[in-house]
Amino acid sequence: MAAPTLAISKLTKQFANTPQPAVREVSLQLYDGDILTLLGPSGCGKTTLLRLIAGFEDPDQGAIAINGQTVSGEGQDVPPEQRGVGMVFQDYALFPHLTVAENIAFGLQNSGKLTATTKERIGAVLHLVGLEGLGRRYPYQLSGGQQQRVALARALAPRPALVLLDEPLSNLDVQVRSHLRQELRRILKAAGTSAVFVTHDQEEALAISDGVGVMQGGRLEQLDRPETVYYEPRSRFVAEFVTQGNLIPARRQGDLWVTEVGAFALEGEWDGSEADLMIRQEQIELLPDPEGLGVVSDRQFLGREQSYQVQLPSGTTLKVRTITHHPLAISTKVALKIDPFGLQRFPSLE
Repeated sequence: MAAPTLAISKLTKQFANTPQPAVREVSLQLYDGDILTLLGPSGCGKTTLLRLIAGFEDPDQGAIAINGQTVSGEGQDVPPEQRGVGMVFQDYALFPHLTVAENIAFGLQNSGKLTATTKERIGAVLHLVGLEGLGRRYPYQLSGGQQQRVALARALAPRPALVLLDEPLSNLDVQVRSHLRQELRRILKAAGTSAVFVTHDQEEALAISDGVGVMQGGRLEQLDRPETVYYEPRSRFVAEFVTQGNLIPARRQGDLWVTEVGAFALEGEWDGSEADLMIRQEQIELLPDPEGLGVVSDRQFLGREQSYQVQLPSGTTLKVRTITHHPLAISTKVALKIDPFGLQRFPSLE
């Protein structure tokens, strides 16, 4: 197997006057042409990790290698501009007094001059990001989505080994954001560039990535394919943050795990007779039933889906998502039909 584009080994960073490290012994590898998303809540360490890779912060311990060259750690400290890394920021960071073409030229040669070579490359990246013919415009003449494409074109123009994207879509409205995230994946794949993408949006991470690294408290809780992270979370935090599923108490009785909503046979070893069972929102089907176990306590129409909250006799509230075209009214009594695929146990909270 070829050497990874990015290799991080036991990277740690702690800022002054903070009780815990922002990044704690993170190790990962990213291979040529792959897109890795760092996903997690605010303060989890994902942006600090990105800044360490870029060279904007120095680690306290650990090492970073890009294309087989150590750029940080092991006695090395390569400046950001010499790491072969492109950067796309949340606020675009375009120069307002330069045209689109001049902004991209700045990424090529640290100046706004348009030589024959830079013009050829500018034309190529403008075509790649779908902005042909807009090279003479200024940033203020573009939409937010177009400005972000210019920022991406500028980062890609020097043909970097790696592109880092720090929540690049968070300033865009929902419709533009949904469209541009797929365009972003297409552009990066067409360019053949490896990328690390930071976001706190679960749907965005799952949609755009070849791999998802979920972070919490500075640690990398899980790094896997998007499908694996969603269907096989390794920790309670990943299960709650990524799937936003339901966790309900369960007790072992013989070969079954008994819960308030039914009994289930689960494979695998488990120490003890108690656990919390994770049921994803889409695994629950609601059936109107005057003798049903649950009561619809809230409903939100989300366009393609209905989002329900269902109150159980114990007081537990289940979150349910369904594509039914016949919405259930609040206060409707319902029976619950649960798809047993992928049900998982996690230690109960004390």
